Amino acid sequence: MLDTVTAESLTLFGMVVGGILAGYLLRSFFAGKKIKEAELKAREMTAFASRDADRHKKEAELTAKDMMLKLRQDFEKETKDRREETSKAAQRIQQKEENLDRRVDLLEKKEKDINNRILAVREQEEKNQGKAEEMKKLIEEEKQRLQKISSLTQDDAKKLLLSRMDEDLAQEKASRIRKTEEEIKDTCDKQARQILSTAIQRCASDHTAETTLSVVALPSDEMKGRIIGREGRNIRALEMATGVDIIIDDTPEAVTISGFDMIRREVARIALESLISDGRIHPGRIEEVVEKAKKEIDTCIKEEGDKTAFDLGVHSMHPELLKLVGKLKYRTSFGQNGLLHTKEVASLMGLMASQIGMDPKIAVRAGLLHDIGKVVSQEVEEGTHAVVGANLCQKYGENETVVNAVASHHEEVECSSAYGVLLCAADAVSAARPGARAETLEIYVKRLESLEKIANAFKGVNKAYALQAGREIRIMVNPEKINDDESIVMARDIRKRIEQELEYPGQIKVIVLRETRAIEVAK
Repeated sequence: MLDTVTAESLTLFGMVVGGILAGYLLRSFFAGKKIKEAELKAREMTAFASRDADRHKKEAELTAKDMMLKLRQDFEKETKDRREETSKAAQRIQQKEENLDRRVDLLEKKEKDINNRILAVREQEEKNQGKAEEMKKLIEEEKQRLQKISSLTQDDAKKLLLSRMDEDLAQEKASRIRKTEEEIKDTCDKQARQILSTAIQRCASDHTAETTLSVVALPSDEMKGRIIGREGRNIRALEMATGVDIIIDDTPEAVTISGFDMIRREVARIALESLISDGRIHPGRIEEVVEKAKKEIDTCIKEEGDKTAFDLGVHSMHPELLKLVGKLKYRTSFGQNGLLHTKEVASLMGLMASQIGMDPKIAVRAGLLHDIGKVVSQEVEEGTHAVVGANLCQKYGENETVVNAVASHHEEVECSSAYGVLLCAADAVSAARPGARAETLEIYVKRLESLEKIANAFKGVNKAYALQAGREIRIMVNPEKINDDESIVMARDIRKRIEQELEYPGQIKVIVLRETRAIEVAK
């Protein structure tokens, strides 16, 4: 039994030792294989590293060569630039040296010339000195002769001469004092007029704004952009259709209409308010609304004429005369509304005629019609408004007494009855108020009317509007009669006529507009 166990133990031990030995051998085999593979990989890596090192070495050599080439090129370029700069500097230095040489030569020549002149001056001084001595001798001899002839000593002659000079100086002093006083007086008058003019202008500023401006209220500032339109086409169409200047500035929720013609300004105001309330604002709609506004103004003028005649008790008057009376609402007379002035004169005429036992109806009629010539004065070439008004009264069948009173109310025609004298007095009483005789506004309006008259005298002109307080006139021509080249010539001809015929401050811009339209109606 013991031998059996011992034999199994030995067998097991032998198997273990054999297994260990076999494992060692296998491990040695695989380790050797791995070592060989590692050696192979090491040799491959060494070869790759060697090749990579060679490649990097070559790249480094190429890079070094490129850098050397670039450095050499930069050095050569820098050397070339420095050579050029050195050459240019040398040329400049040489040029400066040449300029200095020329200046030195010029200075030497001037020095020689100055020396020659100095010598000449010295010689001339010596000659003059000799002549001066001769002149002194001659003067002394002449003095002695004069003393013998005049029997006066030198002191007596001096006294006599000084006394005469005193008399002459006194007269000259008096004349100079008188002249200075006149100059001071003129200056004082001029300054006084300037002060008064400034004061009057400041006092009349509100009135001027009322007579040349109209303000239209807007629901919001957004409406300003719609009034202007894309690229300004809406405001341009409105200005062309009405003949006024539309001013859109920083004033909140308001637009200003500027123009000397109150009818045009009122048409523009009504049209603009209608466009704002309607909301549709475009060039086609603007023309339609402006035409409606013109018709509305015509109706208002007729109604105003009829109402005025009814209020004053004037009957059986020609409709055209009533229309002219209504237009006075949109004119000014020496700073006062034309229709209010006319009513005032007519009332004064009726009162004065009743006081002296004359017919008040004829007097009121003459007062009502006395300024209608102002309505059409710009359309008539000759005659004052009094003469033009008298011609209109005669044309529409008014009494000769009324015609003569209207013609003579500015004493341009002799009065044939006392009605003319009463009309002169009533007109003067109505105008006798502070600032009424400041004629600058009337002259200004006449100048603008003359501008439009000159433009309308040319063939092919449809409409002409004076804008910007007379600094601009816009002329719309018929495109079928005037081409583009002719419009340029027309602008130049109008400019020449304005320069020849009118007196005006500053400059006037002449703009000729030629517009063609194609209109079709879809049905």
